[in-house]
Amino acid sequence: MPPTYVRDLMTVGVPTCKWETPIKDIARFLLEHHVEAMCVLDAEGHGIGVVGEQELVSAYGRDNPDELKAEDIMTEGVPELGADIPLTVAAQMLKDQGIRIAYMMHNAAGIIYPAAFISYRHILRHIAAKDEKDLKDLGLAAERKSPIEQFIERRDEARRRAGMKYTSKQVNTPAKTVCTCLLVYLYTTKESTCQ
Repeated sequence: MPPTYVRDLMTVGVPTCKWETPIKDIARFLLEHHVEAMCVLDAEGHGIGVVGEQELVSAYGRDNPDELKAEDIMTEGVPELGADIPLTVAAQMLKDQGIRIAYMMHNAAGIIYPAAFISYRHILRHIAAKDEKDLKDLGLAAERKSPIEQFIERRDEARRRAGMKYTSKQVNTPAKTVCTCLLVYLYTTKESTCQ
């Protein structure tokens, strides 16, 4: 069935940064991951603003751009859309509000944070798609890596950047098994703050 609603085309999982993140790091992230914006989180994890290409370009001419942080340039507030809105309505709302990205928010124990997003890029991909296979990585039905797989991938990437030559496939120690079990436990408990 072709995408009809925002939930069918949105990306689950939102690029976020802390309010004190240097804008240079944000610009690097946007370029490396081909995303338009990052949602800015406060110390408790609430979404408080957005930093995207427009905010970064606007900061380019300011004094001391190397010292600027996310909170210095963000657009306050997080633009929201519901996941059950038809795509045509969502596209019109983005255009009418003059925004290129909107978020689907989630409330977990009083912490309101972005859980998914839709952007102009999603709509362009929908227009350009030859068939549904071109969009298989989007929407609620998209295949995703488990949190442990994501952790291992990030860890191995950090090791690679640090010049270490081994990966999780080459090392299978009891310590690794214990760490994996601990991560699974932390992820499945309500008190977990792992991301």
